Amino acid sequence: MILPSEIRFVEAKVKEAFYKLEIGDQSEKELFRLINQALNNLEINAFCGIQIPKRLIPKEYNVSNLWKYNLRNAWRLIYTIEGSKAVVISLILEWMNHKEYDRRFNY
Repeated sequence: MILPSEIRFVEAKVKEAFYKLEIGDQSEKELFRLINQALNNLEINAFCGIQIPKRLIPKEYNVSNLWKYNLRNAWRLIYTIEGSKAVVISLILEWMNHKEYDRRFNY
């Protein structure tokens, strides 16, 4: 199913961290570009990521569904989908490298 969504960040500090990447060093600028492209794709289709099984959702997220969007260089964008059929919202929770992702999801 292809369903457009509106992009929001879970907290102001996550949004601020995202925009700080844009003015960081070269690797941070590249991560900003990768996340920005992912956000563009999520606007087109909220379901373009990979759904994480409910049993693996860390309790600290406090969400009923969780998705990951694989970025290059083993980074992951973690988000949840909220809303009704009229408005779908992709809520950005965080991004992390593969090692942090494995640790968070107990792989």
